[in-house]
Amino acid sequence: MTAITTIRIDHDTLPDPLSRKNPDAVADTIEAALREAGIDAEASDVISHLKIELPTSQLAAASTVLAGMGLI
Repeated sequence: MTAITTIRIDHDTLPDPLSRKNPDAVADTIEAALREAGIDAEASDVISHLKIELPTSQLAAASTVLAGMGLI
């Protein structure tokens, strides 16, 4: 069994141009960027925030991608 980490990103903290996109499109963009970096992640919009779930073993790599996108 793999440990899973969940990252929450509030909609209000999204940088431009992501803040102007539909939340589902933002989730798709984030998921695609993580998968392109080889990270097995799932991102979704859950009304008040974006939820990103990924294996805990890939958290450091995911943090680098998300920081590069200006999300953390």
